[in-house]
Amino acid sequence: MEKRSNTSHQKRSVKQGSGTAKRILMGFGLIVLVMLTGIGCGFLTASMNTKPDLANDILPPASSQIYDINGNEIANVHAAENRRPVKIAQVPKELQNAFVAVEDNRFYEHNGVDPRGILRALYANIRGRGVSEGGSTITQQLAKNAYLTQERTLTRKIQEVFLALQLERQYTKQEILEMYMNQIYFGQGAYGVQAAAQTYFGKDVENLTLNECAMLAGIPKSPNYYSPSNNMQAAQERKATVLDQMEKYGYINSSTASKTKKEELKIVKPVKQDKKTEASYFIDYVTQQLIDKYGADAVYKEGLKIYTTIDMDMQRAAEAAVAKLPTRRTDGNGIQQPQGALVAIDPHNGYVKAMVGGRGTDQFNRATMAVRQPGSAFKPFVFAAALEDKFTPDTIIDDSPVNINGWKPQNDSGHFNGKVTMRDVARYSINVPTVKIAQKIGIDKPIYYAQEMGISTFVLEGPQNDRTLSTALGGLTKGVTPLELTSAYGTFANKGVHVAPVIIIKVLDRNGKVLEQAEPKQRSVISEGSAAELTDMLEGVIKKGTGTRANIGRPAAGKTGTTSDYHDAWFVGYTPDLVCGVWVGNDDNTDTGGIMGGQLPAEIWKSFMQKALAQIPAKNFDGSSASKSDAIGELENDKKSEMKKKNETKQKNARTDKNGKPIQGNSGITPGPSQPADNSGEQPAMPDSAAPEPGGAVSKGRN
Repeated sequence: MEKRSNTSHQKRSVKQGSGTAKRILMGFGLIVLVMLTGIGCGFLTASMNTKPDLANDILPPASSQIYDINGNEIANVHAAENRRPVKIAQVPKELQNAFVAVEDNRFYEHNGVDPRGILRALYANIRGRGVSEGGSTITQQLAKNAYLTQERTLTRKIQEVFLALQLERQYTKQEILEMYMNQIYFGQGAYGVQAAAQTYFGKDVENLTLNECAMLAGIPKSPNYYSPSNNMQAAQERKATVLDQMEKYGYINSSTASKTKKEELKIVKPVKQDKKTEASYFIDYVTQQLIDKYGADAVYKEGLKIYTTIDMDMQRAAEAAVAKLPTRRTDGNGIQQPQGALVAIDPHNGYVKAMVGGRGTDQFNRATMAVRQPGSAFKPFVFAAALEDKFTPDTIIDDSPVNINGWKPQNDSGHFNGKVTMRDVARYSINVPTVKIAQKIGIDKPIYYAQEMGISTFVLEGPQNDRTLSTALGGLTKGVTPLELTSAYGTFANKGVHVAPVIIIKVLDRNGKVLEQAEPKQRSVISEGSAAELTDMLEGVIKKGTGTRANIGRPAAGKTGTTSDYHDAWFVGYTPDLVCGVWVGNDDNTDTGGIMGGQLPAEIWKSFMQKALAQIPAKNFDGSSASKSDAIGELENDKKSEMKKKNETKQKNARTDKNGKPIQGNSGITPGPSQPADNSGEQPAMPDSAAPEPGGAVSKGRN
């Protein structure tokens, strides 16, 4: 008993001693932290005291330069700006409230830094596993934009905090808000609310309506994307967000918010460019990417050196190819229709080598911003998923009528071909067998692989979503951008490995310090064997199928795409070293007059690829397809029956020559009356109006 008591006493003594040591160590650490913080604060305070009048302390401006892949300067981004400062009394209260609601709802309560806002943003970003919300106040944003570089370091962030605190000491809230609203960038070269009001609405800021105020307050988050001159649909969605925030914080009531969301906006037509410049859409895209990341002042005033991936020889070839577009009409904005887009990417490193976003008369970059229906250009994702799921190019599918809960998909030719191989389904872009393949493997698999290859526009929840079989034919709820679809095809050229698109290789500040350096983001999506088999199938599209007009006389693979009612036409194809996507359509999503993917887009693709690859020796695709011991030989119509093995179906279905060897060909498929061999089978039949398979086939282009 006594021994036990002594033992427990010794244990308590050890624990107490250990606890005392921890407390001493923590106390010492706290003292050191306080000392370091005090030294840092003293140093920063001393440095801040050299800025007695922050309103006049602005960094001297310097132009930024943009370079191509070879280090040649292709653009000089000038520091010139359209700015017309106004007093806060001239700014409508509704515009002030809109900015406070959407940017810093506690602006009138904090002293320049909002710990509550920082914690809220941190929580939101942790939940979203990414940077989805910022914690900077309006005062901090003013401090950053007006007085500091855009360098993302801890030192700069600390300076921003102390500058914000000093601004709050020197100026009233109204004075800070006035400086902020005269400082921020609204796109189209407009700085400040007065210049923005004139640029977008042709009126002074004091005459803006609530509808216009909400629109303007939403633009600075991403001046290129939310500019109503560039992307009216995105601008309207952002306006609705601003109105929701104003309602949330009591600036307007729910009925006013609902009414204003429905109001249309009369936007002043943007001033046409005096002349076309080479790579104008690409330069704008690079500029806006940097503005979104670092702010407008960094790009226009801080003398950045921006090294990009663009190859100007390829760019000139791309612009010459797109110039082949005919002019059917001119719309109300003076824009020639149809429009087109072209993107070329190196599939091995993701470098964007050429980009054309239109016909050069506006700033709407269709290569990156137009979300359009892919039509049959989506089918390769169905084939890729099938190849990963024991199908082979020679798997046989019965091209015969099918009824899926009232939806009866049809072939463009108007007739059925009987038993065909999956190779033939790709070659002639046959709809019904594609749907049967997707039905067997499940539509979630093609969607999954497409997402892994970089397509981000799927709608997977809600009453109208993409988890329907009409997605197999390219009838998507929203659609895809040419940039993302082209990048996804690069996976097939790169042996099943997707590399995310890269446009900026590195950025240097005015002192030569590297602000960012591109690091390729890649992931293995499908096996090398599946990529090789799919490429072999898509080579047949160009050799003997719907894409013969894209034949460039060297190994190449690709796929045509034409949507219902001829709203969108595509050709996306690749060689071992270059992938290129071409889209043609009207901005208002109307009929193009029968343009199909195997026609004009294929011809533009051919024109570009022949010039772009003129100095590159032709070579065959690498990669080998592994044999599949349990490969599916034939897809039965009866879903309850088992799949036949490949060796069984060969005996029953394979055609042989006079020596008994199997013949690989078109399985006797002949083009129908409306199905010419060079551009057939691209137009998916739309589901019946009462059928449960709508697929949301509504293209969203430029309003």
